[in-house]
Amino acid sequence: MPGTLFIVTAPSGAGKTTLVRGLLERDAKVQLSISYTTRVPRPGEQNGCEYNFVDVDTFRVLRDRGEFLEWAEVHGNYYATSRVWLKEQIALGRDTLLEIDWQGAQQVRKAFPDAVGVFILPPSFEELESRLRGRGTDSDEVISRRLLGARGEMRHVGEFDYVIINNELHDAIDDLVAVVRAARLRYDNQQARHPSYFDFLEQD
Repeated sequence: MPGTLFIVTAPSGAGKTTLVRGLLERDAKVQLSISYTTRVPRPGEQNGCEYNFVDVDTFRVLRDRGEFLEWAEVHGNYYATSRVWLKEQIALGRDTLLEIDWQGAQQVRKAFPDAVGVFILPPSFEELESRLRGRGTDSDEVISRRLLGARGEMRHVGEFDYVIINNELHDAIDDLVAVVRAARLRYDNQQARHPSYFDFLEQD
């Protein structure tokens, strides 16, 4: 049976990366889709782990070849998802999680209409600003731009299947784990995994 594609979206600073890391630590059956980006790696990030880091020229070549399922420019940087790789993983039955912005999510769902969308919200806009400043990696100008963008991004929350408010980290990870488990329990998935259990449906 095909795997399930999970799309996780959040404004910068809402804790998306931390929640996804918590899910991957607790559920070995979920793998992370590694996106392409032109942004500079943050401290501790490695090419091929968090992202495939490429320069703008390389990104444009790959894009023009049709290599990407979706791509978008966010805060002055390009991000994209490999079309071929993602389709192969789903066809092989591997549950795959994709971290993208709301624009990318719209494009991906056209190709994967059964994808499960999850939007991560901060507990408040004030807390979001505090988290961004607490990183100590961005200038005031970048933070202001991210906060302005966050307001627009959060208006698209209604386009997603599930919404998790990241107030308490442990609870939010529990919620994300619950979404993944619930998706696996959908009727079509259960019937495909355990066909013999549903033999009674064919009986008169």
